[in-house]
Amino acid sequence: MLLDVLNWRYATKKMDPARTVPEEKVARILAAAQLAPTSSGLQPFEIIVVTNAELRAQIRAAAWDQAQITDGSHLLVFAAWDNYTEARIDALVAQMSAERGGTSEAVTAYYDRLKEMYLPRPAEVNYEHAARQAYIAFGTALAQAAEEQVDSTPMEGFDPDQVDAILGLRARGLRSVTLMPLGYRAAEGDWLAGLPKVRRPLAELVTRRD
Repeated sequence: MLLDVLNWRYATKKMDPARTVPEEKVARILAAAQLAPTSSGLQPFEIIVVTNAELRAQIRAAAWDQAQITDGSHLLVFAAWDNYTEARIDALVAQMSAERGGTSEAVTAYYDRLKEMYLPRPAEVNYEHAARQAYIAFGTALAQAAEEQVDSTPMEGFDPDQVDAILGLRARGLRSVTLMPLGYRAAEGDWLAGLPKVRRPLAELVTRRD
């Protein structure tokens, strides 16, 4: 069950470079991220899967030399839209119409109102909103990785501008948000392996208003 695999996973600090995550497992992790909920269904992000050794070495240098980036077999880069645009929103409406056999007036009106709200806002506000949506997919992918018994390490410790430049993201209207190396924990050398999972007690984390 989900709680069991969440208890199994941890932010792996040392991965075994000799082991490769099978592509079918990576595909299911990506599918879970694809199915994650996002605001208005816009999915305002992309996931860049980096396996190229040279690119991962460059990204490692831009990420405080975190070895999991090169010792894992895959690196997922979650990159959010830099802004909402009419074209991006219209593309979703067109896809919805094609896959559902048409679009109702209510749906069209909903996305017209959305454009009226989003498009006048500063690009940075829209990027921050898109980044929060990317995090929903990111968390879902972490959970699916655990379900697959694949180790992962959530990372915010990197220079986004450098990563954007390495992957050519700004030219595509994207900005890197977070990184997720995928691999398998090394048998030795991981100071975090085997330590009890520490979380705030539910009594402190959850407030009930019955």
